[in-house]
Amino acid sequence: MQYKAVIFDLDGTLLDTLETLSYYSNSTLEKLGLTPYEKDAYRYMIGNGAKKLIQRMLAGRDADELFEKAYDMYITAYNSDTLFKTEIYPGITELLAVLKKAGIKLAVLSNKPHEATVPIIKSFFGEETFADIRGAMEGVPIKPDPAAALDIAGKLGCKPGECLYVGDTGVDMETGRRAGFHTVGVLWGFRDREELVANGADCIVETPMEIEKCLMEEEYA
Repeated sequence: MQYKAVIFDLDGTLLDTLETLSYYSNSTLEKLGLTPYEKDAYRYMIGNGAKKLIQRMLAGRDADELFEKAYDMYITAYNSDTLFKTEIYPGITELLAVLKKAGIKLAVLSNKPHEATVPIIKSFFGEETFADIRGAMEGVPIKPDPAAALDIAGKLGCKPGECLYVGDTGVDMETGRRAGFHTVGVLWGFRDREELVANGADCIVETPMEIEKCLMEEEYA
């Protein structure tokens, strides 16, 4: 099969945001008088959107009472400089150039708030790289619900079976699987091979350029 589109997750897939997200999360906890976490702990808190991140940060810490305050503090701080400490993973820029040259349509689907997702992607990759950029929006279910992924595929003019979904977490693999996409799990992100395989990864890749081979249905799982 000739795949026509590749839809990417953002955090842990295109961009290394672990330092960024852990910084703003821990700053929020410290302002609330709570003990911060080690950076690596956030690998398992990130992936289900900002609200779920805050819930996980506050687990066992009067979460119900503090949630709204913590969420507002986190979003305000994060939106003040979304690019702080964020970096493109090595090889991503080169991969995107190869895919664009081959005529593959590119898009981004993230559980990060939409108002942060769009400017971050455009800041790092420009205005023309991605045909569609989606973050979490009111009234639209977040991943692993496949609705947004399927809507993107439709707007790109592609059938589900003509799309790859690329991500670094089980949530991403479940999203792609439920949408009927070919799923590609990346090992440079926040989670491990076991989680990706357990959640339906069709391919597992260690470097970005291996994704080009997944377009030809090479097996990496």
